[in-house]
Amino acid sequence: MSAEDGAQPGPDGRLRCPWGLSAEDYVAYHDTEWGRAVHGDDALYERVTLEAFQSGLSWLTILRRREGFRAAFAGFRIAEVASFTEADEARLLADTGIIRNRAKIQAAIANAKVAASLGEGQLDALIWSFAPDHERRPAPRAHTGIPAVTAESTALAKDLKKRGFRFVGPTTAYALMQACGLVNDHLADCWVRDQMQEGAG
Repeated sequence: MSAEDGAQPGPDGRLRCPWGLSAEDYVAYHDTEWGRAVHGDDALYERVTLEAFQSGLSWLTILRRREGFRAAFAGFRIAEVASFTEADEARLLADTGIIRNRAKIQAAIANAKVAASLGEGQLDALIWSFAPDHERRPAPRAHTGIPAVTAESTALAKDLKKRGFRFVGPTTAYALMQACGLVNDHLADCWVRDQMQEGAG
């Protein structure tokens, strides 16, 4: 591996995953959110929605519009988004605070309807049922050693699609698993990984 591919020191001297230093906006997200366990139907619906909107774009683009997305999608409260009408869809298509992609907006609303139909707590249970055994996953030492798709993400995507979810392919599903802590892909030398392991001990 190249030196640039492993954990890199930030301004505070702490070693981080290199992507976590590639833009100022990423530092806090990397340090406090990415890879940490996310539970709750609404919180997971938010991540599913944002990962779907990210498809084909930079995550930074989504991160910088996150508050705009939250305002546009009623704080990602599933019950409220599931009741959105054609008028809401038109409103979203005119909202400059989000990514105005008709197919992704329609998918977000359709996914809320599916999530609502599952029943309380079921989206959380469904997604987390695909978490692999952490003990059997060696810590990655370089960014190039991290997969874009796994057997678990492929299975999760297949299950979600079968239930009617849209914009949830295996790559998007794996990004969701990484972001929500189903897998821990912080590099072996990253200070966040050390902190998370201490918290779990």
